[in-house]
Amino acid sequence: MNIRNIAIIAHVDHGKTTLVDAILKQSAIFRENQKEMQESFLMDSSDLEKEKGITILAKNTSVMYGQDKINIIDTPGHADFGSEVERVLNMASGALLLVDAAEGPLPQTRFVLKKALASGLKIILFINKIDKKDARPLEVQHEVEDLFIELAENEESLNFSTLYGVGRDGKAFRQLPELYSRSTGDLGVLFETIVDEIPNSSVDIEKPFQMLISTLDYDSYVGKLCIGKISRGKITKGMKIALLDKEKLIGTYTATKIYTSVGLERREVEEAVSGDIIALAGIPELSISQTVVDVNNLDPLPIIEVAEPTIKIRIGPNTSPFAGREGTYVTSRQIKERLIKELETNLGFRLEESVDPNSFIICGRGELHLAILIETMRREGFEMEIAKPQVIMKEINGVNCEPFEELTVDVEKVYTGVVSDEIGKRKGKIINMHPIGDIGMRLIYKISSRNLIGVRGILLTGTRGTAIISTYLLGYEPVGTDTATVRNGALIATQTGETLTYGLVNAQTRGTLLYGAGIKVYEGMVIGIASQERDIEINVCRAKQLTNNRSSGEGVKDILEPATQLSLEQYLDFIGDDELLEVTPQNLRLRKQFLTQTQRRVKGRKS
Repeated sequence: MNIRNIAIIAHVDHGKTTLVDAILKQSAIFRENQKEMQESFLMDSSDLEKEKGITILAKNTSVMYGQDKINIIDTPGHADFGSEVERVLNMASGALLLVDAAEGPLPQTRFVLKKALASGLKIILFINKIDKKDARPLEVQHEVEDLFIELAENEESLNFSTLYGVGRDGKAFRQLPELYSRSTGDLGVLFETIVDEIPNSSVDIEKPFQMLISTLDYDSYVGKLCIGKISRGKITKGMKIALLDKEKLIGTYTATKIYTSVGLERREVEEAVSGDIIALAGIPELSISQTVVDVNNLDPLPIIEVAEPTIKIRIGPNTSPFAGREGTYVTSRQIKERLIKELETNLGFRLEESVDPNSFIICGRGELHLAILIETMRREGFEMEIAKPQVIMKEINGVNCEPFEELTVDVEKVYTGVVSDEIGKRKGKIINMHPIGDIGMRLIYKISSRNLIGVRGILLTGTRGTAIISTYLLGYEPVGTDTATVRNGALIATQTGETLTYGLVNAQTRGTLLYGAGIKVYEGMVIGIASQERDIEINVCRAKQLTNNRSSGEGVKDILEPATQLSLEQYLDFIGDDELLEVTPQNLRLRKQFLTQTQRRVKGRKS
């Protein structure tokens, strides 16, 4: 049996997971009456993936096409989860590059294509979403060809096939249809192209067994599972195997269970051969990048290399007046154990010691990367406090350097001034600017990661949620100019108690409120965003004083405007140097590090 291993790679929201849905449904994996035939985002299994509509973790599945088994690896499209792409590309021998027919190649398109070409993968280009009214497939094809010429290291990489289609409708074409609405078809052309062009991975079957661990999983019945592609040889149930960390022998074990993917299921098999992607049970303690081999041939594979983190954040136990009321896991020991567990499966993270012995520094690839970890821990019952994200500096040849990124903003022309003004404040330099479609404009900037923190929320607000914002890490350069304050001050509660309408109505004249009436607050808690740059202290627990001459309902009644709800990512963008974010399973509360007025004033005089 031939085995074709192909990774689906693309920029975020260009249709990877939707196309995988169509592949699964057209491969006869499901019966016509199965519920999966009516569902979407079949590969996005976690609640966070479904809620945010993005792929966070790389996953694999398989389908049969004739006598060929096609292993499909669905990868994330967001730059913050680039380590997931780097982690699984070693399992593929080819890649299906999806590009939106309207948006064209974006920063993450460059990143994933560069990684795929560096891994020597055979590329198939799929121009997706050709049914869009602003689609420009031929123009996009030329843009991708230019990208290939820029990134390819040899001429062979330039020999790739191009398909056109709509993943949502499950249609693919070798030639661009003149009128898509009248065209019929399915994904047969895609299956044929994969079988014809992606190399057979089932080679070297007679050689000693060897497999690099690319990911980990856990089964409540058999314990830890290591997942990877068999590089050579074959493995049978009950076979003696060894675990290597680089060239060091960790131990010898027995392969107790072997699983392969069939559709969305994991099925147990007695034997698996080279080229197949398997889940293996029998090794109690292991980690990603180790090698599983035949016990009689201790030959390790090269470890997985991933790019270093660029941003860090301090995490510790909650120290607010409300600490311990809403969480199940509240101690620094429990938080540390959870972070160490995360490091086992997430190659993009690093854990460092903090100056405070009760807190920890977690380093990641971006704000969303960190936010997903924090949100996951929050849903698991952890209670903690978070400091402002900081960019990781690096000393290169004796010079202090910081990461710089390419920022791409797609926006309607009417909002280009809003984008230009905000990025100008942050010392961003324009690289390119050109129209896309009839009303759109693409602005490309070079800007330091440090000055980029907090920009997403501001641009989305300024463009009424229409801006599409993407980033790509360019590398490290000498530290540049820092921006001045780019956010307004905070409205700070001066009393502990419950918010009342009268106090909130007075507060809303000073800024935008984050909470409505009937919410418990404490002194030093941030209850809103001020309309000026300095902080404003205000009593939101204040009640209207009544007299014998007036009843409670008499007089003019002020209207309390609805409170602004911020997400975890928005809070991470907004948080100030002198603030902490209290994260519990039930609430997010922004607070000052020093809660009382006296403490803040003393600290201000010292600084």
